[in-house]
Amino acid sequence: MSKMSITDVALRLGVSKEAIHNRIRRGSLESVVEDGVKYVLLEEGSVPANKQAPKRTNTKVASEPDSRYYKLLEEQNEKLQQKVDKLEGETKTLREQKEQMLVSERIRIEKIYKDKDEQLKNILNAISSKFLLNAPSDELIVESEELVEAEIEVEEKSSANLISLKKYLKDGNYTDKKSQKIKDRFKKAAKKDSRIVTVGNKYYINTAKFDYSDLIH
Repeated sequence: MSKMSITDVALRLGVSKEAIHNRIRRGSLESVVEDGVKYVLLEEGSVPANKQAPKRTNTKVASEPDSRYYKLLEEQNEKLQQKVDKLEGETKTLREQKEQMLVSERIRIEKIYKDKDEQLKNILNAISSKFLLNAPSDELIVESEELVEAEIEVEEKSSANLISLKKYLKDGNYTDKKSQKIKDRFKKAAKKDSRIVTVGNKYYINTAKFDYSDLIH
């Protein structure tokens, strides 16, 4: 006969301590009280093999996440951050290049207009000089057509008569076919014929001073 505590008996039989107390009350288990502590009396071999208390196993439940998992997440996060930084840098570079292109284009356009203004001023100066030499009193009207083109009408107050070829042909009631032939002749002779004043694509003649019958008739 062995003497065991209620806790040990419960573990050995694989039941709760309350079940042991119930068995003691029913009389299926004998017990004694010593120094205020209740013990259960068991005969050796009275507990069936299948009633042996299960062996305690110390199982350690992981209370912390796997550090390797967190490390992997940190590495992936770092790679993603590097990609984000790279994309932001490329975006900034493209934005700066675009702004520089816009500035360069604006400067180029301003320069083109400035150069054209200078060319127009030079042309006007040249026209004024030529007409002042050929006519003492002129009324000059200049209109720009594309980059360099002007149309001039002059009313003479003296015997000189400077007039555009276009106006001369119009006043002479020439047919379109005849007018085109005359224009072609003037175009061929304009570069070397001092009788013809050329302004852009326009031709001017002085019928009071020169004879143009070789080109007109």
